[in-house]
Amino acid sequence: MWYSLAKFILKFRVLLLVVLIAATAYMGFMASKVQLSYEPSKAIPRDNAKYIEYQAFVKKFGDDGNTLVLGIATQNIFTQNIFNAFAALQQTVKKIPGVVDVLSMPEAVNFIKDSATGRLLAQKIFDYPYTSQQRLDSDKAVFENLPFYKGLLYNHDTAWLMAVRLNADTVRSKYRTKLVSDIVGETTVFESVAKLPVHISGLPYYLTTYANRIAKEMNWFLTGSLILSAITLMLFFRSVNATIMSLLVVGMGVVWCLGTMVLVGYKITLLTAIIPPLIVVIGVPNCIYFLNKYHTTFRETGDKNKALITMVGRMGVVTLFCNLAAAIGFAVFAFTHSEVLKEFGVVSGINIMMLFIISLIFIPPVLSFLPEPKPRHVRYLDNKLLEKLLLRLEHWAFNHSKWIYGVSLIAIIIAVIGMTKLKKEGFIVDDLQKDDVVYTDLKWFEHNFGGIMPLEIMIDTKKKKGLFRLPVINKIDSFSQYVDTRPETSRPLSYVDGLKFAIQALYGGDSSNYRTPTEFDGAFMGDLLRSDPKAKASQISQMLNSFIDSNKQVARVSINVQDLGTVKLPLLINDFDSVTRKTFDTAHYKLTFTGGSITFLEGSSFIIDGLKSSICWAFLLIALCMLYLFRSARILLCSLIPNIVPLVITAGIMGWAGVSLKPSTVLVFSVALGIAIDVTIRFLVNYKQELSHYNYNVPETLRQTIRHTGISIIYTSLVLIAGFIIFCFSQFGGTKALGWLTSLTLVVGTLTNLTLLPVLIKALAKKKKV
Repeated sequence: MWYSLAKFILKFRVLLLVVLIAATAYMGFMASKVQLSYEPSKAIPRDNAKYIEYQAFVKKFGDDGNTLVLGIATQNIFTQNIFNAFAALQQTVKKIPGVVDVLSMPEAVNFIKDSATGRLLAQKIFDYPYTSQQRLDSDKAVFENLPFYKGLLYNHDTAWLMAVRLNADTVRSKYRTKLVSDIVGETTVFESVAKLPVHISGLPYYLTTYANRIAKEMNWFLTGSLILSAITLMLFFRSVNATIMSLLVVGMGVVWCLGTMVLVGYKITLLTAIIPPLIVVIGVPNCIYFLNKYHTTFRETGDKNKALITMVGRMGVVTLFCNLAAAIGFAVFAFTHSEVLKEFGVVSGINIMMLFIISLIFIPPVLSFLPEPKPRHVRYLDNKLLEKLLLRLEHWAFNHSKWIYGVSLIAIIIAVIGMTKLKKEGFIVDDLQKDDVVYTDLKWFEHNFGGIMPLEIMIDTKKKKGLFRLPVINKIDSFSQYVDTRPETSRPLSYVDGLKFAIQALYGGDSSNYRTPTEFDGAFMGDLLRSDPKAKASQISQMLNSFIDSNKQVARVSINVQDLGTVKLPLLINDFDSVTRKTFDTAHYKLTFTGGSITFLEGSSFIIDGLKSSICWAFLLIALCMLYLFRSARILLCSLIPNIVPLVITAGIMGWAGVSLKPSTVLVFSVALGIAIDVTIRFLVNYKQELSHYNYNVPETLRQTIRHTGISIIYTSLVLIAGFIIFCFSQFGGTKALGWLTSLTLVVGTLTNLTLLPVLIKALAKKKKV
């Protein structure tokens, strides 16, 4: 069949090339429309209970992930120069399009009881810019007498915070980059005036930095992989034509990849951004397989047309199943319940198979138009160094099989011990280097303010206006005080803090009266909390109104927590849950834990569980392909063992090296399996094709297979390893882990396929022809 297909391709080569080029041009037009994703990671399915609860919270109170925070560390904030600069920063940031509000110390207000109406009126504390230090010191004394702001806008009198609330629609659009850039630009002006560094953090800042770096890295890795592939191909084949042809193959693969994203409605995320360079890395071996067989046959026959037909006839099935196995390794992610993994699986799976079609349609016709290979183009087939290496591997496979079994067993035992040390843990900013400014700024906020990752607790009293009953107020305050004792959290904020602020104002502003209302205050609370309708609502009033629903039945307690990770965060949440259950009778209250931290935790679990199941699916589907291809259970067993060993060793090294199981590292196993199995397929197909030529003499066939396929296997493995090593230069820990862990797996996989695989075949074929 494959020989007939080869003749068909060569006969209609012009038509096939025209169709392929036209289709690629269309996909190129679609690829020009590809966009970056500015949405939070879609890790959990839309029907998940945690996702539904979070959407209910957003509908009632608004998104909790739209706040960007700025912070400075100084003991001299109340000097004229620094204070005026800080106040100017607040004013300029507030004027930036896309900024909804800014909460900061210069705009702090105090509540004053109106003697005429008995109502509370909001009054700004600071009247800047200041030209008198004495007047600033006087206003400072008023501010420091208000406990409401401590832990919210400042801490330890040395750390000061400015919370910038951003427009939700802008945060989820491409304009987010300009918005964040404008804010950062204003902080640079402040730094030059005040001579103080500004720390920046918050989910909008993190996600924006993330997205911008993804775009830069995708371009860099794509360019790097193309350059590396060109250098490798030139070193191997010494042919400009072969190099350009191969680059055109992978280039078309990249175009189809980006076009597919647009056609299926996907955008570029951290995962899908690595697909284009992966396409380059995976596509080059296709070219090497075809060119190697073409050169080998041409050198034997001297007939170009016959070499092309033999190339397709012998390598078509090999390349098909190699690409199919690799596609399965990626496409199994489409079976998970995580949308971000589904997108990665769909795009990568489709386009790896498209690589095969492009290679099959493009390479034979182009080679038919090119001149015959010259002696220097096939000189790599006589690489003395590789020949010596292959002879050494052959010697070990046939004369030291016990050593191969022994070393493999010892490696597996050590790896299994290492696997027991593996731990499942991920962090929200897990992918950043520890010295990255985004990471260090996050740690600054965690140290000074307890954390910035949002955790929300909704308390439903199940009664309208139930929130203003004194027992409810006291219960919320009791729980808030407990949360405030935890070093992993910021000071919690709820409507109760506003009531305590009002009570302090009611009793003349004495800080000792910053407390919850009592039965003696209840009669006055209704009037006190109603602001003057003619007066402009203060920013504090506006903020507190967002902590209760319109029926005054449901309240939110907002807590910012540290980036504790998937191990410690559940412990903290369970602790809060046990305290709330003791404080609030669940028969009369409904409690819901939600927020960005909860959705991250749920999403991380979904991704890891999905990746685990994807590995099982990959093994099953690849095993079925191998069984169909070779029609032998013994060959199936021989093919799987040399590919299981590298995965086990990689997992063991992860355990010994302290690399945690998280979405970015679990991804390695499915990807590496799908790619490493290519070597096995290449070896076994050649072995099966040559077996009858050597009268079913297994040892002799194995020797010839090692010698004939070993060179192309080593070349393609080197290309793949070098291609994945590029990812080691990523700024993201997950991408870096994908690079070195996959490269490690491929190195071990190449060794096991050239040593352990022949030993297993020889052992299982002693008494019966294979």
